[in-house]
Amino acid sequence: MESDKKETAVYESVEQVIDEVEKIIIGKTEQIRLILAAILAEGHVLLEDMPGVGKTTLVKTLAQVLGCGFRRIQFTPDLMPSDIIGMNIYNQKTGEFQLMPGPVMTQILLADEINRAVPRTQSALLEAMEERQVTIDGQTYPLSQPFVVMATQNPIETAGTFILPEAQMDRFLMKISVGYPSLEEERQMLANLGDEMPFSTVNTVLEPLTIRSLISACQHVHISEHVMAYIVTLVQATRNHPQIRFGASPRASRALYKAAKAWAAMHQRAYVTPDDVQQLAAPVLAHRIALKRETTLSGLNSEGVIRAIIASIPVPTHREATLHA
Repeated sequence: MESDKKETAVYESVEQVIDEVEKIIIGKTEQIRLILAAILAEGHVLLEDMPGVGKTTLVKTLAQVLGCGFRRIQFTPDLMPSDIIGMNIYNQKTGEFQLMPGPVMTQILLADEINRAVPRTQSALLEAMEERQVTIDGQTYPLSQPFVVMATQNPIETAGTFILPEAQMDRFLMKISVGYPSLEEERQMLANLGDEMPFSTVNTVLEPLTIRSLISACQHVHISEHVMAYIVTLVQATRNHPQIRFGASPRASRALYKAAKAWAAMHQRAYVTPDDVQQLAAPVLAHRIALKRETTLSGLNSEGVIRAIIASIPVPTHREATLHA
């Protein structure tokens, strides 16, 4: 069947990408899969973790393997919006204004330590992330496809940082933690990468046109009415939960819907299961909710509350999930 061929292409492409990325990034297969699911769902990723765990290296390696244009912005308090989106500069020779495009005009944009820039500069990314375009002096410029913002931030360092507003957090499809390596993984890292990062050994296995076709294949994955209702029930539950101050937005429902389709295709399936939704619920929803103060003081975190919500909601049967698939 044509549908089976599409899911097989997604699966094989993802496995190729993971094999190449793991030449540099050791022991982070699940995190790489989540990032690829976000890319195939046309979403953006926030990598939040301690310094030195390989966030920047992961993004750089992934861009090389995907064959996408890559730019990196080091966010600092003095960074201006025009440093991101670009500006028009007067050319004395021609007597006309000339566009100087900013680093946002790429395909994979690494916003390093995004919370170090002032809110005004952070907000320069909002239009780009949501509408895949930027506006400079009233002129709109479409961005390349695919376009993915991968931002990093340190969760424990607060000096000289500015908390990302809820409106911007909501535009990240997923928030992912890279995590420390295990003892064996760190030993292997030193053995393989102790002297230098062998980026020259990493092959480019995809290209933007191929990625766009894979995105299209994911969009054709079937999702039954029962599974769609399950997604909506999960998201709605975050808005009425006694431990949550405010819940996830309708944008979160759409993000979980699209991510679940991508996840199913990545696992060579032409339909979404409730398990796909459950696997992605925490990365997609946890950063979109705010816990009540007493909940935080009790030691609970957003991921734990999302898991509790999942456990409390009836799950569609396999027959309901595959209905009309």
